[in-house]
Amino acid sequence: MAESSYSDLIAKHYNYTGKFRKTQQDSGLKADSVVFIIVCCFIILENVLVLTTIWRTKKFHKPMYYFIGNLALSDLLAGVVYTANILLSGANTYKLTPTQWFFREGSMFVALAASVFSLLAIAIERHLTMLKMKLHNSGNTCRVFLLISTVWMIAAVLGGLPVMGWNCIRSMAQCSTVLPLYHKTYILFCTTVFSVILMAIVVLYARIYALVRTRSRKLVFRKVSNGRSSSGANSKSSEKSLALLKTVIIVLSCFIACWAPLFILLLLDVACETLRCPILYKAEWFLALAVLNSAMNPLIYTLTSNEMRRAFLKTLMCCTACFRPRSKFTGPLVGAEFSRSKSDNSSHPNREEAESTAANVMSSS
Repeated sequence: MAESSYSDLIAKHYNYTGKFRKTQQDSGLKADSVVFIIVCCFIILENVLVLTTIWRTKKFHKPMYYFIGNLALSDLLAGVVYTANILLSGANTYKLTPTQWFFREGSMFVALAASVFSLLAIAIERHLTMLKMKLHNSGNTCRVFLLISTVWMIAAVLGGLPVMGWNCIRSMAQCSTVLPLYHKTYILFCTTVFSVILMAIVVLYARIYALVRTRSRKLVFRKVSNGRSSSGANSKSSEKSLALLKTVIIVLSCFIACWAPLFILLLLDVACETLRCPILYKAEWFLALAVLNSAMNPLIYTLTSNEMRRAFLKTLMCCTACFRPRSKFTGPLVGAEFSRSKSDNSSHPNREEAESTAANVMSSS
């Protein structure tokens, strides 16, 4: 097929769904597009810092942190592909072939699907940790990387289904308004999958909170039975339960607030007839909100953990120090480095191993 026929095909679909005039008017970057690109740069930067923190900190080479690292990788990819999506949108849309168009939109689906699946994997890992009351050892590393590979494989298949044939090129009446070359049944399928994952994440975190509260009460009861004072134990247990509840509420609230509007819009896209729902032409704002979840994830899953927060800030300071101009006189730093290493050597190396498993789960939450 000739290049003009390719562009005519895309223009034909956009014209049928009512998006042709709107995209033709979008010549050049608008102010909101520039803001979105700046946000994407922030997403890329913070997720690079998370990955660097996990890579350079040996005690984070554990299954839970591998899942958090995978989440950071998928969020980083979301920032990259959304930037590319913005730059290739507007009038540039009609310069693309259908295959290029499918890759432009499919890459967004892959990145966002990988992010959602990673959130589910983290919830499953935390739930298993609570059930077994121990953090998984390094012997399960193969299982972890197998699960991570499965996450990316499923995300790639899900995003690649339209280019494999599940599209509306030969049935224009079934075309989506938000994504004019996508079949409405594919949109419905993806929305259903993501909605099921959302419900699964909510159920898992509710179970985690219930398990923590139950075991905290049992621990308090044992201390009372042994004749110890219950006031301090009750207070500490309540504080831990409240801290976990806050984390769970933050995780679920951000996830639902960022993703639910896009799910509702896509369901509306499936239900509405062509040219009947004007809100469908504002889909970029709903997608931007979903991408914003990729900016929130590092803050939630990294900075709510004391250990991760300290390591993250240390990495950030190291990175900023690399860009500072070095002084010619470095003599005093030798003494400072000696005193710091002496102080570090005097600390207890096995202090972290002495902490209880429940506390580890709390800090990772």
